[in-house]
Amino acid sequence: MTHGTHNALDDPRNESIKIFVNGELLPRSEAKISVFDSGYLVGDGVWEACRLHKGVLVFLDLHLNRLWTAAKTVGMDLPFSKEELTNEIWKTLNANGMEDGVHVRFMLTRGIKKTPSQDPRLTVSGPNLVIIPEFKKASPETKNKGVTLFTSTIRRGSPDYLDPRLNCHSKLHEVQALIQALEAGADEALMLDVNGFVSTCNATNFFMVTNGEVWTSTGQYCMNGITRHNVIRICNDYGIPCHQKNFSLFDLYGADEAFVTGTFGGLTPVPEVDGRKIGNGSLGEITKDLQQKYEALIEEEVRKAKLS
Repeated sequence: MTHGTHNALDDPRNESIKIFVNGELLPRSEAKISVFDSGYLVGDGVWEACRLHKGVLVFLDLHLNRLWTAAKTVGMDLPFSKEELTNEIWKTLNANGMEDGVHVRFMLTRGIKKTPSQDPRLTVSGPNLVIIPEFKKASPETKNKGVTLFTSTIRRGSPDYLDPRLNCHSKLHEVQALIQALEAGADEALMLDVNGFVSTCNATNFFMVTNGEVWTSTGQYCMNGITRHNVIRICNDYGIPCHQKNFSLFDLYGADEAFVTGTFGGLTPVPEVDGRKIGNGSLGEITKDLQQKYEALIEEEVRKAKLS
């Protein structure tokens, strides 16, 4: 069985979901895109994913802001507003009778190409929009047991050629890092930056705890994570020392706790890195406290959304 931060409980309802493809709602088995799509041909696309919790798309504004920034970064003109995209997402969710425990991913590619090519001038359509909602709840076992990491030789890129903050379809280097980790017997990959400091993981952001302080990377070479942002926000709100700084594997191997963050799994403990036990190799007290505070923040977002 696959074990990682995207471990989800099986839900048979996902076999009959309807998927949004450019204005149409199609059964899962019929939801298809052209082989001339820019995302398929050259990874030319951007995407987001968020959670539907108790009838509220949690932190949607942050996700939409990140999507619009990504589209501008890659020079993709979006033919709709944030409000219009939100309406399409809700149209898809409502068509599936979804209210809670849902992970929804929305993807935009530059469009259909006239011929296989990188050249954006050969795009003969507007952007392709696909919305995939699934009934997905994170595995409680993973949330408590955590994931083991292996430090990959694949580095997080420099912002001057592919900014790591860009949530784009070009994920091959992260896939390569994950494959290395799997071959080493770990669940997921830890990735260093171009200077050899701890940066991020292949699909999540990384934190460690030492002497009561929470450390994470500077943010220069890691994914622009919404959950990462919220954990830092929680630490600031509750007076928990939190530092965005350079640190190495030397610091990490001696840490008291470690965890990773992501939209789907929230906060997931890391009991082991490179075969070395972190702390006592179980869910740490500060990580557990931050898990609870993060869940409380989600509930507060739901409360405020329903009052507005």
